[in-house]
Amino acid sequence: MFVTEMMKTDLVAVNPETKLSEARTQMMEGNFRHLPVVDAEGKLVGIVTDRDMRDAHPSSLLDDESYQKTLDKVMQHTISEIMTAEPITVAPYYTLQDTLLIIGKKKVGALPVVDEEGHLKGIMSTRDLLRAFVNIMGIEEPGTLLCILVNEEPGQLKKIVDIAYEENVSLGSVLVARDWDTEKRAIFPYLLTNNVMSIKKKLLALGFELLDPMQWYLDQSPKKE
Repeated sequence: MFVTEMMKTDLVAVNPETKLSEARTQMMEGNFRHLPVVDAEGKLVGIVTDRDMRDAHPSSLLDDESYQKTLDKVMQHTISEIMTAEPITVAPYYTLQDTLLIIGKKKVGALPVVDEEGHLKGIMSTRDLLRAFVNIMGIEEPGTLLCILVNEEPGQLKKIVDIAYEENVSLGSVLVARDWDTEKRAIFPYLLTNNVMSIKKKLLALGFELLDPMQWYLDQSPKKE
């Protein structure tokens, strides 16, 4: 799936000379945390986050009167003074996986989507990515997530799918992850049912190991010294 299918396109953008007061109002009224900055041609030149806006505020140690006076002065400055110029972007042909990896690596909350000329086409935030993966995995429907530890050999996934088919249970999604044991894989089928007892019995009968999904994740996480 490409970012164009899930990105937000009904954007509010500002220009570099927009006053902070106006930008703050737009962010508060629109309830969003990222504000793209574009030039007269609609090309992206920067981005402002809610953190940038907070950092521009006066110290909370000031008394109320001094705080308000200072804030009024600060709000007359322009977006160009606090924005991140030349932000990290993605192209419309990037996949959701590409975008997720970039957001995780660069530790940003959103990525503007621009075309080859640099025109702003949309924005992809962590919220949008979460919504996309919920949709892809089918977990908006009631169901049960299993964690099945299998040997690293062909045909294991087919056995699991065949059992679900025999029980007339649909699969919302199936994820496969590497286990700390290099000869094992963890398979996570999301079954669109809450009645999984018979499926579990058949899996155990075939020699599969069933684990609690959260416990498996915790076991894989790096241990703190």
